[in-house]
Amino acid sequence: MKKRDDMTFPFDEYERRVEALRERMVARLLDAVIITDPENLMYLTDYQTTGYSYFQALVLPLEGEAFMITRAMEESNILERTWLELSRPYPDTGDAIQMLVGALKEFGLSGKDIGYERNSYFFPAYHQDSIHTTFTNGRLLDCFGIVEQGRIRKSPAEIDIMKKAAKATEAGMRAGFQAVRPDITENEIAAAISHGMFCAGGEAPAVMPYVTSGPRTMIGHATWEGRKVQPGEHVFLEVGGCYRRYHTAMMRTVVLGELSESMEKAEERMKLALKQVKAALRPGLTVSDADNIVRNIIAENDVGASLITRSGYSIGIAFPPSWDEGYIVSLKQGDSQVIQEGMTLHLIPWMWGVDGDKTCGISDTVYITKDGCRSFFDFDEDFLVLEKYGAPTEKAGAPCPPKEKPAPQEKETEDPQPDE
Repeated sequence: MKKRDDMTFPFDEYERRVEALRERMVARLLDAVIITDPENLMYLTDYQTTGYSYFQALVLPLEGEAFMITRAMEESNILERTWLELSRPYPDTGDAIQMLVGALKEFGLSGKDIGYERNSYFFPAYHQDSIHTTFTNGRLLDCFGIVEQGRIRKSPAEIDIMKKAAKATEAGMRAGFQAVRPDITENEIAAAISHGMFCAGGEAPAVMPYVTSGPRTMIGHATWEGRKVQPGEHVFLEVGGCYRRYHTAMMRTVVLGELSESMEKAEERMKLALKQVKAALRPGLTVSDADNIVRNIIAENDVGASLITRSGYSIGIAFPPSWDEGYIVSLKQGDSQVIQEGMTLHLIPWMWGVDGDKTCGISDTVYITKDGCRSFFDFDEDFLVLEKYGAPTEKAGAPCPPKEKPAPQEKETEDPQPDE
C-alpha cells in the first residue's frame, strides 16, 4: 500500500478497513476477493469515478499487493486518488474479463478460492458467465456482502464527513424553502436547492432533489417536471446532500396557504413518530422493533394516509442511481437485525395519501451512539406554512450559519526568555 496524506480519510483508516476485510476473508476460507461495487471500491481504496458503467474491479489477496482492473481511461483515478500501486487497465477495444483472469494468473491466484460479489449490479451476468468459463483452475465463491459488514458501522471519521454532507443538505432545503411561491415551477425550486447545496460545499449527489407539488406528490419517486405550483397547494421536498460520496437526506413539506386540519394531523403524526423512534433507537434494538414504532404511530391516523414503505434505511456512501444503503440495513417488519453503534439511518415516517390525494413527509438522518442516537441536522421539523405567500412563518428552518472568519494572525514576538 502506498502511504499518502491526500485521501478522504487518514491512511490508517484504509489500513484498518483492509485488515478487517482480510480477517473476514480468513473466516470465509477465501484466498482473495474480487470487489466490483463502486461504493465498496470507494470504501476500501478511495477510488471513485462516474465511469463505473465500464467494468472495474479490485482484487485483494490475503497476502501480497492488491491490484485493480479498470478501463484505461479510468486508471488516472487509481493513480490520483488511491493507495494502490498495481493496476491492469484494458483498452476500449479490449476484454475486461480476459484482463482480470490474466491478472489473477499473473499474481499467483490460479487454483485459489476466490470470492466475488455475485449480486453486485456492476458484475453483470454476461461478465460472470465469462469468468466462470475462463477461470477454470480455481474456485469462484459468492462473497456478496463481505465488504458491507465493515460499512454497516461508520467510524468517527466517517461521521465527521457525513456532518459535512448534512450542511449541504440543510443549505439545499433552506434554499428550497425560500424559493417556494405560487407560479414558480418545480424546476426552479430544484435549481434553488441544487445551488444551495453546491454553494455550501456539497458535491454531486447520487440522486438530485425530489420536488413535487399538489397532485404530483402522489407519484412515487417523481421529481420536477416543469409544473407550476398553485396557490393553496403543498410542495414535497426530499434533499440528499453529498460530501466525498457520503450522503445525508431530509424530507420536508411546504404549504401555500392555511394549514388544513388533515395536513396538520399528518404533520403531528410524523413528528410524533420521529420523536418516539429517536427516543428508542439504541444499540440492541432490532430494526423490526424500530419499524413497528414508526408504523404503528403513522397507522393511527384518520386522514386516509399510510406508510407504504419501510420506515428507514442505512445511508452513507452512494453513487447513482440511489443514495441509500438499504440493501445493507432497512427498518422493516420481521427483520431481526440488531441496531449497532455507528450505524447511520435515514428515518422516513412519511404519509402517502392524505385526503386521498396528497403525500407529505418529514424525515431525519441520525447516527447511533453507545446509548441512543443523534441527528445530523439542526433544522425545524414543522411544515413551512406560507399563509402570506412568500412570507415564511417563524419555523422556516434554522438560519444559515455565518461563514467563519479567519482568525487574526498574531504579530510575531520574540521568544520569551526561560526562567532563571
